[in-house]
Amino acid sequence: MEESGGTGPGAARADAAAGARPRAATDAAAAGTYRGADATGTYAAVVLAGGASRRLGGVDKTALRVGGRTLLDRVLRACRGARQTVVVGPRRPTARPVTWAREAPPGGGPVAALAAALPLTSADTVVLLSADLPFLDDATVSTLLDALVAAGDGVDGAMFVDGTGRDQPLVAAYRAESLRRGTALLAVEYGALAGLPLRLLTGELRLARSASGATFDCDTWEDLATARERIREHGHVLDEWLAAVKEELGLDTEVDTRVLLDLARDAAHGVARPAAPLTTFLVGYAAGRAGGGPEAVAEAARKVTALTERWAQEAAGEGRADT
Repeated sequence: MEESGGTGPGAARADAAAGARPRAATDAAAAGTYRGADATGTYAAVVLAGGASRRLGGVDKTALRVGGRTLLDRVLRACRGARQTVVVGPRRPTARPVTWAREAPPGGGPVAALAAALPLTSADTVVLLSADLPFLDDATVSTLLDALVAAGDGVDGAMFVDGTGRDQPLVAAYRAESLRRGTALLAVEYGALAGLPLRLLTGELRLARSASGATFDCDTWEDLATARERIREHGHVLDEWLAAVKEELGLDTEVDTRVLLDLARDAAHGVARPAAPLTTFLVGYAAGRAGGGPEAVAEAARKVTALTERWAQEAAGEGRADT
């Protein structure tokens, strides 16, 4: 294993999965103690990145880019709240620090990869992910964790299914002890873990299941093209762009983009069009000098919004009494 800092820059398809109904009584959207920021540090993330990518002609799919970011980096950002993040596979450049591990033998399959990662984690919950999930985000990870909490102590994990109801064990949250016990039993039964399918492990676990579009993965060039097209749809493109910019700049701050968009609009209409980008830049700069964070951004935006209103009033001749 190796501890690595960032060395680089910043199945059914998703539409069907998004409309499917949960297959078990547990609803993955149920409220739980992991919701939002509360998930930080309560789980370990294990990302499997050692596949051969045969349907892509052997190309390293984790290095392919969607929205300017590699598939691996997109998954790593989604689990940025993890206590530990272990990536199993050949070492690659990543935007975020991770712990590297390698299954024995290399290319030995998901069960062997999981067994290599588990000793490097200490959290009671493990989120197990493949490295080729372009639509995974931190809200989806929180949904998995919430579902596991809501399911109760008698359940070993919470797993997403695709639009046909097919299990997706590499988009799931498991109790770490259940995984350790299961891999140990398989090692005793089969003598070695290399080449074993993951269903031998998950088939013995009690799982809560629910559907999600986040199970869409990039196994083919067509899948990759679909993912690149979807992130540029009107309803997604701004969020995708801002996430990419923040990753490139090493920022995790969440801000209310509506406030900044309203400010940019007011500056463009009330002052001049070029004022919009310059104003939002200065708001960000001022917020950084004030210590950063959503509150600092909101306060700087409030001040400049008031300024643009006064500016516009003067232009309309409403401030003559003050002149």
